[in-house]
Formats: sequence, C-alpha cells, structure tokens
Amino acid sequence: MWKTSIVAMLLGMSLLANAQQRPAQQAVQWQLQVLRDGQQIDAFDGTTTVGQARTDTHHRTVQHNVGCKDQPAGSIDLSRTLTVSPVRADANEVILSIDTQETLEGDSVQRTDIGCKLPPQPREVNASHPGLTVPAGQWVSWTIIDQNPKLVYRVRASLADGANNAN
Repeated sequence: MWKTSIVAMLLGMSLLANAQQRPAQQAVQWQLQVLRDGQQIDAFDGTTTVGQARTDTHHRTVQHNVGCKDQPAGSIDLSRTLTVSPVRADANEVILSIDTQETLEGDSVQRTDIGCKLPPQPREVNASHPGLTVPAGQWVSWTIIDQNPKLVYRVRASLADGANNAN
C-alpha cells in the first residue's frame, strides 16, 4: 500500500512539473551613456533577455606630449568593459544589474623635479550595481565617481517591442 502511495505521489509530481510551463522571458532594450564631468564620452546599447547578460568593451588609445621637449610619448589604452543583465522587467520598470571596469586618465598634469611634463597616470575603477531600478523609458543616473573626475552613468531601459534575444 505504501508503495502505491509513493508511486501515485511521484506520478502526481511529474504531471504537475510538466503542467507548469516557464513564462516566456522578456527582452529588454537598454541604453547607457557615460558622462565625465557632465560631458558624454561613451555610449552603449543593446537588447538583452531577462536573466541573460551582455558584455561590451570599448577601447580608446590616447597619447600625450611629455618631457622637457614636449614630444609625443607612449600611448595609453583607456578601456571600459560593461556587463548589463536585466534582472526583472515589466511595462512599468526594468531592474538591471550592471558591472563595470574602467581605465581612466587622471586630470592633473604632473611634472618632474626640473619641470618636464609626465603622462597622466591611469586609474582603474570597478563598480557594481546589483539592482538599478529604471522606470520604463526614463533616464536614471548612477554616479560611479563623485569627483576628480565626476563619472556618471545615465541609463534608460524598457521592454523591447517584439525584439528577439540579441545577446
């Protein structure tokens, strides 16, 4: 008798599991602007399915005049890697998880003891926001660095209209 009960329970659980279908995952269309001291310096955009992640890296190589003769010197690769993952989305708001890794240039010009220019020192910045709430279609700001330089991400997101997964 107890064997019959176990078999019936397992059969019922199996039927229940098959009857429950996962809802279709929503695609989220998002845009992210990178602002340094109020000026847009970079932008990212994409369409990503809820529960998935998209990672993009942008590079910008800069070269400075340095030394006592103010001559061009070695270049610096300034990179920005951004990972965006929609956590939840509906018609009213989108919640995004955002991770970023950046190499920035310092603002100050440094000099040697005798007054010759040195190149700006690169600075590594890592930031993570596990749940940025973005009202559908509206811009939301996330401050990464408060000053020297001030670095802000402006984000806009909404459900994608009939978009396919474009990870």
